[in-house]
Amino acid sequence: MSSDAIVQLKKDHQEIRKVFRQFQQAGENAHVRKGELVDRIIELLTVHTYIENEVMYPRVRELLPELEDDVLESYEEHHVADVLVVELAALKPGDERFDAKTTVLIENVTHHMDEEEQDWFPKVREGLGRKALQEIGEELLAAREKAPTRPSQPSALKKTIDAVIA
Repeated sequence: MSSDAIVQLKKDHQEIRKVFRQFQQAGENAHVRKGELVDRIIELLTVHTYIENEVMYPRVRELLPELEDDVLESYEEHHVADVLVVELAALKPGDERFDAKTTVLIENVTHHMDEEEQDWFPKVREGLGRKALQEIGEELLAAREKAPTRPSQPSALKKTIDAVIA
């Protein structure tokens, strides 16, 4: 995997979008398949939001203070996703609100990823340059190794609680 932070995060986005599409194409009564896909979505988003919150956002905030508002908005968008992920993890695929909650999660996260890729990443790449993005990328790789994969894991719970009380 590339050590460039933005390349890594975009790769995550591609994988997340792929699973979103699979969910949307699964069919109305594909409860087992949708359950498997939502488990994968939860895992992907839990890891991705963890590494962004723990590494990318704090480093960008430190190195590019002019992007502070963008970083704060991203934290809030992650918070919304975290809440939906926790709620989804408690639902069964046949539950009345399972599809609707997943759809809202997909819409919110897709908006967030589009905004990052079209607006935020170009600003970060221009402001930091290749060397800094590679250094941050190495930190992302290290964080990915210890990242939680379920919202019930202590490090994921801490992230959600921090977002609520911060």
